[in-house]
Amino acid sequence: MPMFDVEGSSLFYQVKGEGTPIIFIHPPLLTSTNFKYQLDQLSKNNKVIIFDIRGHGKSVYSKQAITYSLIANDIVNLLDYLGVEKAFICGYSTGGSIALEFLLLYPNRALGSIVISGMSEVKDIYLKQRISLAVKLSNRKTISALTLAISLGNSNTRKVFKKLYKDASYGDPRNIQQYYRFSQYYNCTSRLQDIKLPILLVYGKKDKAFHHYAQILHEKLPQNELAYLEKEKHQIPTKAALKLNQKIDEFVQKHCALNSLHSSRTTFNKE
Repeated sequence: MPMFDVEGSSLFYQVKGEGTPIIFIHPPLLTSTNFKYQLDQLSKNNKVIIFDIRGHGKSVYSKQAITYSLIANDIVNLLDYLGVEKAFICGYSTGGSIALEFLLLYPNRALGSIVISGMSEVKDIYLKQRISLAVKLSNRKTISALTLAISLGNSNTRKVFKKLYKDASYGDPRNIQQYYRFSQYYNCTSRLQDIKLPILLVYGKKDKAFHHYAQILHEKLPQNELAYLEKEKHQIPTKAALKLNQKIDEFVQKHCALNSLHSSRTTFNKE
């Protein structure tokens, strides 16, 4: 089982494929297992990196409280360990917020980003209440019920449910609660204009509660593409994997080609 030691903790990670690096960030309680379809399918053309955040899944409990900057720093250390200079940073749900924070903190380590069902802040009452409930349920007595609900919500088959539930059950409630709690109050909306890298925004057409967040990002990010997936809800990585993976593949290939063209022109001008 591949593990990476980082500043008092140890992270479980997997790498598959060769090519452009794409690293995926999961939301609270869930694990890198949530990106099984991305690992299997996108690795045909890319180097796909998935990992469990501290205290989640097979990663070790963290004495340091979970914050977005801590997770972003862990990603940098993991990229260094793997010898990856830059990668596309892909985050799902609150993992999308971490992707945005990463681009703000370490723009020189990113090629761009993919934000799936994500947000720059928690603004509406409904989402605030859901996260607040998750914070309350993230304790040793009730976390199994929360794990059951979240795993079911993100499953498209019985087999996937069993794997999601099993791996999520390894997590430490203390770190999971910290992740949820930090997500309640995070807000980078006023800084979105500082992100100059290309970003693909992907949302489900039926995930209407998140369309407002999609519009905020679409309006304020200088360089972005917004895609709504027909007939899909929030849980896109597992329930709309083929559609999502096609969007990611096209986005990555396009911007890699643009980067190559830019590099060629820069070299030509220098000569």
